Amino acid sequence: MADNSKTEDTASESLEAAKNASNKKEKLADQVMQNPQVLAALQERLDNTSVTPSSYIETFPKAVIRRIDALKKLQVKCAHIEAKFYEEVHDLERKYAALYQPLFDKRREFINGEAEPTDAEAEWHSENEDEEKLAGELKNAVVIDEKAEEANVKGIPDFWFTIFRNVDMLSELVQEYDEPILKHLQDIKVKFSEPGQPMSFSLEFHFGPNDYFSNSVLTKTYKMKSEPDKTDPFSFEGPEIVDCEGCTIDWKKGKNVTVKTIKKKQKHKGRGTVRTITKQVPNDSFFNFFSPIKVSGDGESLDEDSEFTLAADFEIGHFFRERIVPRAVLYFTGEAIEDDDNFEEDEEGEEEFISILS
Repeated sequence: MADNSKTEDTASESLEAAKNASNKKEKLADQVMQNPQVLAALQERLDNTSVTPSSYIETFPKAVIRRIDALKKLQVKCAHIEAKFYEEVHDLERKYAALYQPLFDKRREFINGEAEPTDAEAEWHSENEDEEKLAGELKNAVVIDEKAEEANVKGIPDFWFTIFRNVDMLSELVQEYDEPILKHLQDIKVKFSEPGQPMSFSLEFHFGPNDYFSNSVLTKTYKMKSEPDKTDPFSFEGPEIVDCEGCTIDWKKGKNVTVKTIKKKQKHKGRGTVRTITKQVPNDSFFNFFSPIKVSGDGESLDEDSEFTLAADFEIGHFFRERIVPRAVLYFTGEAIEDDDNFEEDEEGEEEFISILS
């Protein structure tokens, strides 16, 4: 019996010691978890070990990863089919450009006063028809020689220049000394590359006779690529502009607005005499549009400023092609600009609504 009692006492002491050790550990753990530095270190470790899609896929068996690789190969083939689709879209654009052109030619005639629209061609129901009728009645009440006034107005004055002034993307490029030149702009055309030629489009700016340059047409060609990148085929999202070429402007003497002449004084180190020299330096102008930055063909990368300038150039060229030329009258009246503004406001409103709900 004595042995049993001794054994029980030993077991009791061991249990008590274990409880004390456990309590000490818990107290130590509580003290550690109350330390802000320890908590920050633990949180950082958790953040760094967060699960990413790639790490998740790496946990799959080899047979599953093999099937995923097969899907990627199929995706690359899809990208090449998509590239062919966009090539055919380019062919369709060329086809329909030929159908639009007679209408654009008539537009040019009306703008430049080369022809007058018939009554049927000029018939248009305006949303503000009642206001226009009232304005017409008031005008008739005042003695105005309308026929003499109309005889002095040819076509639609400053049509294209007004579009440049209305569109922020373009007006930012136009300097005050560019304005008299742009008032001679008579038409802008888009030309697509011929079948079998590398994908591209050209913008043609047609000018009337002026005191600034002898060219009747200034051109800008944008070269495009519609094929997946060999090193990153999954980035393909359709044709992209990869380069552009301008043209030489034949400026008349003293009329080149893309350069300015500055005078600089130089002092001779030995004799101390001072001389004044003049030199030409680049000048901000819309007409720099026709002297774009050249993309290096040897794979050499451009600096950040040049890349930004080139990206802005590509965006402007695309905007002329997709928006300005097809819908010129609506940018002249401002209706297209109001539509663009409303669309942007709707998008912002939708984002705010979503954020409120979330």
